[in-house]
Amino acid sequence: MPAKPPRLKQRRDFQRVAGKGARAARPGLVLQALPASGLGLRVGFTTTKKLGNAVVRNRARRRLREAARLLLGDGAVQGFDLVLIGRDATAERPWQTLVGDLRGALRQAGVAGGEAGRSAEPEARTRSQRVEK
Repeated sequence: MPAKPPRLKQRRDFQRVAGKGARAARPGLVLQALPASGLGLRVGFTTTKKLGNAVVRNRARRRLREAARLLLGDGAVQGFDLVLIGRDATAERPWQTLVGDLRGALRQAGVAGGEAGRSAEPEARTRSQRVEK
């Protein structure tokens, strides 16, 4: 199971990536990428209130986190700060399409690793690990 990539959590980091980084938009998400010299990969996730209530925003962020874990976990990409921004379609987009959106955005932004050969299916979880919808 791929490990979770380290997270961006501070506002100034999000602003730095937004101000200086490359941007790639897809129907399911927006990716902002900034090379970070000498550092490993860090990923941040955000959604706005325009998407809907807290339930919808949290679902969109959960889906983005899982897609990032599958494609970027276990050191597939190094030396970047990435911000994934949820869009209206993120919460309801078919899973394979959302993962394809992330792969395409990674390629467009010049981040290697979007072609990782991992399965795009979330790994099976026990009943106690699943989140009820």
